[in-house]
Amino acid sequence: MKLSTAFKYLLFVAFISALLVHFVTEHVKAGWRTASRESVGLAPDPEQTPEPIIQVYGARAYGWRGYFGIHTWIAVKPSLARTYTVYEVIGWYLRRGGSVVAIHQQAPDRRWFGSMPVLLAEKRGDGVDLLIDRIDKAAHSYPYAREYSVWPGPNSNTFTAWVSRAVPELALDLPPTAIGKDYLGDSLTSVAPSGSGWQWSMYGLLGVIVSEVEGFEVNLLGLSFGIASDPIALKLPIIGRIDFNTLNQLAVSLQE
Repeated sequence: MKLSTAFKYLLFVAFISALLVHFVTEHVKAGWRTASRESVGLAPDPEQTPEPIIQVYGARAYGWRGYFGIHTWIAVKPSLARTYTVYEVIGWYLRRGGSVVAIHQQAPDRRWFGSMPVLLAEKRGDGVDLLIDRIDKAAHSYPYAREYSVWPGPNSNTFTAWVSRAVPELALDLPPTAIGKDYLGDSLTSVAPSGSGWQWSMYGLLGVIVSEVEGFEVNLLGLSFGIASDPIALKLPIIGRIDFNTLNQLAVSLQE
């Protein structure tokens, strides 16, 4: 028996509600000093993996900011390297009077102060060493190294988008929860954060993206709404990306 249209909508609402409840319970933490920073096993063991690797991660931001957005970072391991190098922007580094760009050797798949990381993109094998060199150059040329603003940017997601534009081979589709990815400073137009397509943005507060990677996105006050075509997915603030294939599979399993 086929699900009625009303029941499908009810299922969708229930799914979204469950996600919201998960975010509320998952990201209220006792304190950043005691929050977990342990590795979760998403990254290959560098000592057992000679090939070069690039991975991009995202995890819900710490505290109340996690309800709205994520923190992103980039990890690389050149050929035969025995450790990963992680590139990210950390806002509180400004208090030390230095650059917000952090480049350090550490496990790439650590929790972000309790929040579970999600792998957003990965490249491995031939040609990746050259991409790693370009990532390093882009990180060192980041124009907002002594600026930081949680909203609308520049922040950690502004940095990841900057590097991604310089290395379009990553084909990185930053989720709508990556607030700050649309910040272009005084510029109004650019390629999209994936390095393909086109973007218009006014200080990360109002903008549009059209790209084969991102699909179509509209930015209102730093919140992104959109739709992707491959695979078909809805992009929403707070919630993130909703893959329609996943919803269809869920509906089919309920019918069975």
